[in-house]
Amino acid sequence: MFIPWMPVAASRQAGRIHFVYYFATGIAIAVFSIVVAVLAYSVLHFRVGPDDESDGPPTHGHTTLEIAWTAIPAVLVTAISIVSAVVLAQNGRAGSNPLIVKVKAVQFAWAFTYPNGKSYGSLTLPKNRPVKLEITSGDVIHSFWVPQFSQKQDAVPGQVNDLVITPDRLGTFPVVCTELCGLGHALMRSHADVVTPAKFAAFMKGGAQTGPPGLAVFQQNGCGGCHTFKPANATGTVGPDLDNLKSEAAKANRGPLTAFIHESIVDPAAYIQPGYPDAMPHVFGTQIPANQLTQLVQYLSKGAK
Repeated sequence: MFIPWMPVAASRQAGRIHFVYYFATGIAIAVFSIVVAVLAYSVLHFRVGPDDESDGPPTHGHTTLEIAWTAIPAVLVTAISIVSAVVLAQNGRAGSNPLIVKVKAVQFAWAFTYPNGKSYGSLTLPKNRPVKLEITSGDVIHSFWVPQFSQKQDAVPGQVNDLVITPDRLGTFPVVCTELCGLGHALMRSHADVVTPAKFAAFMKGGAQTGPPGLAVFQQNGCGGCHTFKPANATGTVGPDLDNLKSEAAKANRGPLTAFIHESIVDPAAYIQPGYPDAMPHVFGTQIPANQLTQLVQYLSKGAK
């Protein structure tokens, strides 16, 4: 289309969805044009003079016309329904050997776990291979959306929802949460990289995320969605600046720095820094495994000023 009012289709499913959209839009434009044309013709052809106050001729309907304007819309609506049903069925098929990626949403980040057990804060997919995303949430309801893939799926705690994607365009595309999930919702962003099969094979063989172990824990649990922390390039402003943890720990007078950080993660209501709301999720104490929690605490304490 010469009017780029839809995102660039980057998956086969998106191409089908766009076809349905334009198919229905074309029918709507055609019906609208006919109605407006008939209306304009009637206004111009059957208008009366300024002094004519006589009644119009009596009419008793037009059976053929009434059948036509009932049958034709019924056919058009049926056509849209059939096309939509076919596309919905095709978009739900993952094939016999899809790549399965487990997607977990937390306030306020995404974690993508691959069949090799490695987890990342961004999504990497091979071009032209069907992918089944198994989407869930660790706290509240979120919603997974990549505009260029043209599909959304809710992330619901205690429930796994599937979404099938077959990327067919190389590039980097934004991953957005479209369900209001808390104060950091607007910052719950990641990205999806669509790469060649060769690059994806190298990605799967590669090591875990680079950087300190605590960095991966920081990213996967959405800490950067609310906090500023320069070592992680995080710029969130919902919660306190983590670069100032040492001075804040001293003001709070709640023990050593590591103890203060640990308490702030597992029991955020124990001390709330003045000027900030009680927005920290109260689930990290059970949601983050003990070894990862230790890594996170050490990472924050070493990077704090």
